[in-house]
Amino acid sequence: MSKESRVGIADVAARAGVSITTVSHVLSGRRPVSDRTKAKVLQVVDDLGYRPDPSARGLRTGRSQAVALVVSDVTNPFYPLMAAGLQEVLQPEGFLISVCVAQGTTQDLDSVVRHLIDRRVDGIVMAALSAEERHFADITAAGASLVRLSGDLDPRFGDIVRADDTGGMADMVAHLLDRGYRRIGLVNGDLNTPPGRLRLAGYRRAFREFGLEVDESLVTSGPFTRSGGALGARALLDLDEPPRALVCGNDLMAVGALDAVREKGLSVPGDVAVTGYDDIEASSLLSPGLTTVHNPAFEIGRACARIFLDRLAGEASDGGVREVVLPQKLIIREST
Repeated sequence: MSKESRVGIADVAARAGVSITTVSHVLSGRRPVSDRTKAKVLQVVDDLGYRPDPSARGLRTGRSQAVALVVSDVTNPFYPLMAAGLQEVLQPEGFLISVCVAQGTTQDLDSVVRHLIDRRVDGIVMAALSAEERHFADITAAGASLVRLSGDLDPRFGDIVRADDTGGMADMVAHLLDRGYRRIGLVNGDLNTPPGRLRLAGYRRAFREFGLEVDESLVTSGPFTRSGGALGARALLDLDEPPRALVCGNDLMAVGALDAVREKGLSVPGDVAVTGYDDIEASSLLSPGLTTVHNPAFEIGRACARIFLDRLAGEASDGGVREVVLPQKLIIREST
């Protein structure tokens, strides 16, 4: 056999003196094969350097062995961590994990979703903030498993894996209230996104539980980016009576808020406390270290992966959609 020719399953079967079906059973592990035969086949696989053809396997099984994570901002360190969680569970099962970016408009996401459907991916984790119901409907109609990171549970639109955004933000604001802060500004992300709405709800809940009114002049919103955080923080710090603490929608916004505080010649936490959300690696490297909420990105990725495997194996717990809510943890550092 020439080195240029591709070794096929028939070559393995011929060399081992068994049927193609037996080789298939050995490689898939789905049917019992005697230890002696299994050892012989695996030795031939090793000797010949046989590697299964993914495209051929896809034709037989109707699966692509591919899962996509769709995000809005690939520069946010939260998403690579989540992709790592997906990979830890799915890669040993033979899946390829890809990260797709849909920045800006819903039309960008339209293109990404069409691309993934055309390539018949087995599953999509939808983390893009611009996602709409029509995107969910297109994915599920194409037969791909869908896991969303936020929104309301709907039997039409797949499973949900999320962290407790409302509870996490409520814990953060309660931490500041416990420390005596009362003028607490919220530099929040886009309120047209579920994270923005849920984190605002947590902010309001903490004040309500302390028997306090929310000062609406201290609430801003914008993009979940460093520049969005800087713009929101500047607006609050320019008030006649500025806040003594800034609670930010994520850690990137908190970095922008720190920029704005320093532009004013103020110190953290001496003049104003600043907090983030997500606990990306940079939050512990800032000076001062950033008080934040640990959003379990890696664990979210792992939970999404386990749902995909259950769906593909037909082993979903009750046949219906599921919502998995993971706890979050307050991380107190020097910025408060």
